[in-house]
Amino acid sequence: MERNLKNVLIISFGFLLLFTAYGGLQNLQSSLHSEEGLGVASLSVLYAALILSSMFLPPILIKKLGCKWTIAGSMCCYIAFSLGNFHASWYTLIPTSVILGIGGAPLWSAKCTYLTIAGNAYAEKAGKNGKDIINQYFGVFFLIFQSSGIWGNLISSLVFSQASTKASGVLAVLLIVTFLDQIKSDQAETEKEILETSSFWSTFLATFQHLKDKRQCLLIPLTIYSGLEQGFLSGDYTKAYVTCALGIHYVGYVMICFSAVNSLCSLLFGKISQFTGRKLLFALAAVTNTACIIALLLWKPHPKQLAVFFVFPALWGLSDAIWQTQTNGLYGILFEKHKEAAFANYRLWESLGFVIAFGYSTKLQIYIKLYILLSMLVLSVVTYGAVEYLEAKSSPVTPPVTKKEDVGPLTQDTHV
Repeated sequence: MERNLKNVLIISFGFLLLFTAYGGLQNLQSSLHSEEGLGVASLSVLYAALILSSMFLPPILIKKLGCKWTIAGSMCCYIAFSLGNFHASWYTLIPTSVILGIGGAPLWSAKCTYLTIAGNAYAEKAGKNGKDIINQYFGVFFLIFQSSGIWGNLISSLVFSQASTKASGVLAVLLIVTFLDQIKSDQAETEKEILETSSFWSTFLATFQHLKDKRQCLLIPLTIYSGLEQGFLSGDYTKAYVTCALGIHYVGYVMICFSAVNSLCSLLFGKISQFTGRKLLFALAAVTNTACIIALLLWKPHPKQLAVFFVFPALWGLSDAIWQTQTNGLYGILFEKHKEAAFANYRLWESLGFVIAFGYSTKLQIYIKLYILLSMLVLSVVTYGAVEYLEAKSSPVTPPVTKKEDVGPLTQDTHV
């Protein structure tokens, strides 16, 4: 357990260092590089490249290099983007945005694959439920990772400087290369052998071949919604509500509130999911997000209502903690035998949600965006419910005990 937890913490702090740098840069793109729309253009190119990368790179790199070196190499792509921001121009930002987009999908897919394999390995040795350990690992990861929003926004709000960007990213790579163990499992070796005998074309299409699984198709709306809701809070809520009523200097503090609640709730929900089950947590997230969207449609923001401006990101952080920890865990549990392709799909559809959110950000009025968000949330709940129904139908039913004397000591139910 200590060795597995050590690796989880190394990955988590590596992402913390990397995204403390990148998160601050991303939030400042439209402000720092507003001339001719360079900042917005770089973000659009970035997420477009991320979508293309999600289609084929993660399965290939993870099977060729392993999770550890895929993570380390992908982090270098983020450092390239940071370097491009030191002398920002069309000739530096656009190419480095493409590089970051290419590295983004393998980075997240390798992280998810690593945590899933580590969780299952420990659960098997300890005789515990795999899904509970996986959810706990993702909870620990998002506790540490989401706190990057706190430090990144503090730098943006108080320092407004990019000076710490390069060092933070380099430290992340050094941490992974030096201390992270290469993941080993029987399944990983089997997948490597399969790769050696399969054609490049079949590997290239692994992400789309995974769409043959009905459950993956049903999870697409939920995954897209994850990108939409994050894009709405960081882009539309901060601009239409916070900046208009309080001023741009409050944006960083509002996002710190979101990140702090998100970070704490990620650990909490990762822990309690083994007692509540994922369905109850998904229901809590859906109800909370629905209430926030309806309230935002009705609310007339006023500077005197300062506390209210922080209530919304706090509740949004609670919901997002569930969407992130439980959806990542769900992918790892449902598609345990095809993790790389599954998490590549996760990154693909979530990135599409971001692209859509950024795409119509300047085109539509805020109330239309809220209606779109609410409609997508309803669709996501319905399709997620269908996934749970399919899982319930396919799960083996434990035969009832008919003889009283056959009942042994009470043990914890580990039926999934």
